[in-house]
Amino acid sequence: MRLEQLLKGIAVVSCNADLNTEITGVCYDSRRCEAGRLFVAISGFAVDGHRFIPAALEKGAAVVLCERVPEIPCSYVQVESARLALAQLGANWFGHPAKDMKIIGVTGTNGKTTTTYLLKSVLEQAIGAKVGLIGTIQNMIGEEVLHTERTTPESFELQQLFAQMRDAGCTHAIMEVSSHALVLERVGGVQFSVGAFTNLTEDHLDFHKTMEEYAQAKALLFCHCDRGVVNVDDAWADAMTKDALCPVMSYGIAGDAELTAKNVRQFADHIELNVCYQGETCPVSLGIPGGFTAYNCLTVIGCALQLGLSLPVIAEALKSAKGVKGRVEVIPTPGTDYTVIADYAHTPDALENVLQTVRGFCKGRVIALFGCGGDRDPIKRPIMGKIGVDNADFAVITSDNPRTEDPNAIIADILKGVEGTATPYVTIENRPEAIRWAMANARKDDIIVLAGKGHEDYQEINHVKYHLDEREVVAEYLAELAREGN
Repeated sequence: MRLEQLLKGIAVVSCNADLNTEITGVCYDSRRCEAGRLFVAISGFAVDGHRFIPAALEKGAAVVLCERVPEIPCSYVQVESARLALAQLGANWFGHPAKDMKIIGVTGTNGKTTTTYLLKSVLEQAIGAKVGLIGTIQNMIGEEVLHTERTTPESFELQQLFAQMRDAGCTHAIMEVSSHALVLERVGGVQFSVGAFTNLTEDHLDFHKTMEEYAQAKALLFCHCDRGVVNVDDAWADAMTKDALCPVMSYGIAGDAELTAKNVRQFADHIELNVCYQGETCPVSLGIPGGFTAYNCLTVIGCALQLGLSLPVIAEALKSAKGVKGRVEVIPTPGTDYTVIADYAHTPDALENVLQTVRGFCKGRVIALFGCGGDRDPIKRPIMGKIGVDNADFAVITSDNPRTEDPNAIIADILKGVEGTATPYVTIENRPEAIRWAMANARKDDIIVLAGKGHEDYQEINHVKYHLDEREVVAEYLAELAREGN
């Protein structure tokens, strides 16, 4: 593609490159640069890509796109924002694939993954759509599963993924949109048919510094949507809609909203509720337990309504919709008289929600096993500690993904929140050992909640991901007991 075509729609500050130059590809990592490519120098938070311009040129980069004029002679294009330019380059390179599909974005601290999976199921069942999905657990093109490294891919890879979905015949693409993605322009240039906001609780303050900054980041989604769907029961709802550039549908349970739920009934394996919209009331049943499931359900219904589906059609599709791996997932424990549940809850609000959910149908003790991630917001650690013990009958405080931090130091931070608690607890740093201990000490009708890992099958320690699937830990422990005749 000629450089002039690749730069279409990008605001150029200055340029000395020949616009007729044939570009063979785009890269933003100098280690992956090849002859004839356009190298994008991004001003990062930890590393400045401008430092790697010489390395990219040595690899054969034809042109450099940058925010500052290079210090060494080369063909360059200067722009104000290299991050935004990278997103626009991706759209140009792959032929603006997002324009050929309806793109639905879901943002918020909790509920994004479940909401996107449920909405995918509704669209497939209700209108026979082929749907792409981009999220925390995995990316999907219809039923094909693709590996993912982060909630929202870098902008160029995102456009490539959109192109794969378009070429595979997808009519819709649903994606989790993280606050990082919005601030760092990973979704730059994408116009969403529908954008949805679930809730906002303390998370990622290592990046955003304050809750106000975190909210402002999430709210950016509603400047790039045709229609919005917002949970008005959340304290940050006004911040989401204040500068919105699209009409917004409100939903909620506690207060006034356009889309509401009444008579929410919780069961051990599902919820039932009556959903009301524009004078119509429709019974809805969804096979995922938990009070927060009612909000996820309303988010899905709101998005589907904004896409033109009717309430009865949506309700019928939700009847057979399945839950998500690692979200209130019951792990098989054959031959035992207790239950083990895995959940991705790794924020204070999510941990409180899942423990209260389990409390609603637990006949024995609620045993909470949890930790906190390293190299992430340390402020929430004592908060997580207090919530973990306050909402359980027994707590096992352990390690999550310590990353580059000392796991025992993380546990010490968590313990600051449990001082003076009446709830008994133990600390066992090794997570598999902690799980085995909880199972060994469980009683009849107890429910052990393994919080924080959910769908993950690894533990990250000092930049290395070690295999750790909690389902396997549970199964192996039960197999050992069986061999010993217990």
